[in-house]
Amino acid sequence: MLTDKQSSEARLYTFSQETKDHLRKFRLTTSRASGPQAVIYYIDKKTYEIKQDEDKVVYKSLDEIADDLPDNTPRYILLSYPLTLPSGRMSVPYVLLYYLPNTCNAESRMMYAGAKELMRNTAEVGKVIDVESPEDLEDIPNKLSAE
Repeated sequence: MLTDKQSSEARLYTFSQETKDHLRKFRLTTSRASGPQAVIYYIDKKTYEIKQDEDKVVYKSLDEIADDLPDNTPRYILLSYPLTLPSGRMSVPYVLLYYLPNTCNAESRMMYAGAKELMRNTAEVGKVIDVESPEDLEDIPNKLSAE
């Protein structure tokens, strides 16, 4: 059951059916991937629709993502990152990176904070990791293998 807060977020922020289908397909196909895969999403300020970046790129490395992140605008990054755990077992964590640079304005901060749980639930990720700068992406493998 939705709480009052969740239902108001669900009314304010939206996903097109195409985006919902893409989120589901991405989650299912990345679970079998042999290398990192990521997609970047943003919120359209006029419609409050959460969309994939226009170029619809599937990133294959954290460096590629870092190169494409804006300097002062938040983003949601869905990341599937295969790794070998200390036990030797393979794991493919599927996480949401919540990119919130220190330089973004209060309006953007509020907008992305308000849709964070909706994005998490719609994308069906297991964990959210906050990222403040592109350089923070370098530490993601360590954070994921520490689980």
